[in-house]
Amino acid sequence: MSEPAEQSSVPEQSSVRDVEYKGAPLDAARGPGLGCFWSQIVLLVALVVLTPLSAAWGWPVPVTIGLFVAMLILLLLAGQTIIFLLRLVAADRRAEARRRPLRSASRTVGELEDEAQRGAAQRGAAQRGEAQPGEVSTADAEAPAPPDDGMRE
Repeated sequence: MSEPAEQSSVPEQSSVRDVEYKGAPLDAARGPGLGCFWSQIVLLVALVVLTPLSAAWGWPVPVTIGLFVAMLILLLLAGQTIIFLLRLVAADRRAEARRRPLRSASRTVGELEDEAQRGAAQRGAAQRGEAQPGEVSTADAEAPAPPDDGMRE
């Protein structure tokens, strides 16, 4: 199979896409950073420790309730910050495209999906009579899978 001819005749659709946040591509400059996250975590840990101790030490009930409410609000904000930062990591990894696991003998799910998309595009082109001369069908090009001994590394 000749790669340049295939790329020019069939536009390859990659499963790599931008991560969306509120309907637009995720922008790292528009959200909380790692410093904001760590300050939230430090304050959250202090409130988690101080809230039950305030009740044990007999502090006024409104103060204990205030600490508890502040802890719940901060827990919500820290959780949202974690979700945002994880989406940034996902967007960064998707931008690098797919990486193959180093010790993997089998194909990854993403490679299987991409192969299925290419096969469907080639079959569609062949049905329309757009097959390139000398092109090998996908059934002939597939090598037999190595036997699986049931052990995974």
